[in-house]
Amino acid sequence: MTIRLAAVAAPFGRDLDACFATIESLAARARAEGVSVLALPEACLGGYLANLDGEATGPPALRRDGPELRRLADLAGELVICAGYCEADGDLRFNSVVCVTGDGILGHHRKVHQPLRENQSYAAGDGFTAFDTPAGRMGMMICYDKAFPESARSLALDGAQIVVCVSAWPASRTDPAPDLADDRWTRRFDLFDQARALENQVVWVSANQSGAFGDLRFVGRAKVVGPGGEILAATGVSAGFAAASLDLEETLATARRSMGHLRDRRPEAYAAGF
Repeated sequence: MTIRLAAVAAPFGRDLDACFATIESLAARARAEGVSVLALPEACLGGYLANLDGEATGPPALRRDGPELRRLADLAGELVICAGYCEADGDLRFNSVVCVTGDGILGHHRKVHQPLRENQSYAAGDGFTAFDTPAGRMGMMICYDKAFPESARSLALDGAQIVVCVSAWPASRTDPAPDLADDRWTRRFDLFDQARALENQVVWVSANQSGAFGDLRFVGRAKVVGPGGEILAATGVSAGFAAASLDLEETLATARRSMGHLRDRRPEAYAAGF
C-alpha cells in the first residue's frame, strides 16, 4: 500500500491561535495532496525557547489531556499528525512531541537529550518507544535526540518502520554562515537525518522550525529520507512542505533484502550498555 508522508519547515511563535491557524492550513494542504502522515516542528504549539542560555519564561505549558491536544486531534481527523509542544506535568515541564489522529493520542515522546542550557527550562525524558499508527509502526524523537545513534536504534529495534524527528534546530551561534544553506549546523542537520535513516534502514521524516525566534535562526531543511539514506523530498532552508510517496513494506523489504543492518547486528561484540 502506498502512503504519502510530509515534513514541514515553518515558523511558530507564542500565539497559540496563530499556531493552530498555521497547522489547520498545513493539514488542509496535506489532505489535498493525499498525505497520510504530517510531521510538524518541535514546539509548534507555542514556540520554542527564545535562546539557549536558560530562558526564564518559555512557551505556554500544556497538559497532555488538555483542550489544546484535543483541538489538535480534532483538526487531524484521518491524518496522522506529529507535533511538538511544552508539556506540563505537575511542577515539571517537558519538551514533548505527540502523535494524534481524530481518535486521540497514538504516541508520545519526551525529549531525552538536552543541548546547552535547555535543562534549565525542561526536565528530561527517559526512553524511546515505538507505537502503531494507521500508516505503520512509528517512533518519534526531538531535535538533539538524533545526534545520538542509540535513539534511532532503540526505535528501530522496537519495530519502528517510520521515525519522525521534530526539531527547532538553529544555525551556528559561534560561527554563522552568511548563507544559511552553507551553515555548518545545516550540514550536520542533513547528515544526521541521512545517517540515522541509512544505519537503521527506516523511513525518516524530519520537520524543523524555519525563520527566526528570539536569538535563534532556524535552518529549515524539512525532509523525507528513504531507508538507503536518499533524500526523497526536502524544503531547503526557508519555510516549505516536503512530501514523498512510497510503498512502506516494499521499500523497507527492498532496502533490507541483501544487507540487513538490524538483522546482521552482533550485540555480543558490543560494549555493555551500547
